[in-house]
Amino acid sequence: MRKTVIIIVSIIALIGAIFAGNKIANLSKKKKPTFNKIVKTVYTKKVENKSLPVTITTSGNLVAKNKIDLFAEVQGVLKPIGKDFKAGTEFYKGQTILALNSDEFYANLQSVKSAFFNSLTAIMPDIQLDYPNEYSKWQDYLSNFDINKSTPILPKTNSEKEKFFISGRGILTNYYNVKNLEAKLYKYTLKAPFSGILTEALVSQGTLVRAGQKLGEFIDTSVFELEVNVNEAYAHLLKKGNKVKVSNLNNTKKWNATIVRVNAKVDQSTQSIKAYLQLKGKDLRDGMYLNAELDTKEIENAIEISRKLLVDDSKVFIVNDTVLKLVKIDPIYFGNESVIIKGLENGTSILSKSLPGAYDGMLVKTINEKE
Repeated sequence: MRKTVIIIVSIIALIGAIFAGNKIANLSKKKKPTFNKIVKTVYTKKVENKSLPVTITTSGNLVAKNKIDLFAEVQGVLKPIGKDFKAGTEFYKGQTILALNSDEFYANLQSVKSAFFNSLTAIMPDIQLDYPNEYSKWQDYLSNFDINKSTPILPKTNSEKEKFFISGRGILTNYYNVKNLEAKLYKYTLKAPFSGILTEALVSQGTLVRAGQKLGEFIDTSVFELEVNVNEAYAHLLKKGNKVKVSNLNNTKKWNATIVRVNAKVDQSTQSIKAYLQLKGKDLRDGMYLNAELDTKEIENAIEISRKLLVDDSKVFIVNDTVLKLVKIDPIYFGNESVIIKGLENGTSILSKSLPGAYDGMLVKTINEKE
């Protein structure tokens, strides 16, 4: 009997130990956390294929078409004229821009002129005796000779004998010496070749100017040129005479330009060519940085999207029901901020704003861009 009781107690104790162990094990187990699946919201728009013009956007610095650097060909002291030789001063065509003191040179010229006149006077008796038929023309030349005016052209010789006589007496040498000095005298005064503005002045009144010294810069403010770089792939679309829209960086001012030249050489480093646009208008300044839009051709059955939506430059995300799908497209033209693509059917939902971390098969909620 006692043995039976011990066995029953042992069985009850074993069962109790097993139950207690299971309960302790269940208490030590952690519950698995549950997470709510996050579905991101994306903006979409419907594809509407249409004909799109290709506009090449480029930029460059504006330069005055007529621009000259002023250099001194003679030496002298800069003397005052009617206007100050300072940057910003306007001059009309033919007006004196600057003048150098030429008193000493002028006196030397007059001395050479006087010697030339005397040499002519000395040969007149010989001409009268040896060439009586030619005497009257030489007499008229001397009568009309004015030492204070430009030396007139020598009378034409009618025979070789007369020509050798005139040359042998040094008349031709003296004449060309005078004409050389007269030409040099004009270089003491610089006149405006066109109406414009002095943009740079490197000397001032009373300064001793030396031959070869740069004096300043003078530009025409009525006509400008814009040099722009265009990708070589679109070179065949550029034609002389084509109209171009030009604007400032803030796009607050616009002008119309015309292609006047297209360089035939390709820049090896950038694979681009230079096109030159001519334009006129108010508020244009030499050195301005301008944008140019060149309309070239139209691409049929295409859409324009932001370059930020491209994946690997050849794919975009579309939304199929509520799932993102990465599809391959055909990029036709890359602009600065947008790209023209083909390959999507009308009505296809495409992302209108980029989604960081997007992947093929991603579950999303959509909001139409128009809404």
